[in-house]
Amino acid sequence: MPNTKSAKKRMRQNTRRRAQNRKHRSAVRSAVKKVRAAASADEAEAAYREAERLLDRAAGKKLVAKNTAARQKRRLAKAAREKSTK
Repeated sequence: MPNTKSAKKRMRQNTRRRAQNRKHRSAVRSAVKKVRAAASADEAEAAYREAERLLDRAAGKKLVAKNTAARQKRRLAKAAREKSTK
């Protein structure tokens, strides 16, 4: 348990930030799954735009590494393109 006033505040901040990070990370993962599970090309394209936006935002907030976000976006774009050719 924290002993000082500043340590107590830091603990409160960390708790709030952890909850926010979990929420945003979960949203990113859900968006990625929606792209992969899309039935049509239009669905895949719309889901990809949302996932791309969330990945960029997560990378900007250092929630995921910049290169990880870029790699996921590249792979999702490929998956969305493959839906349109089928």
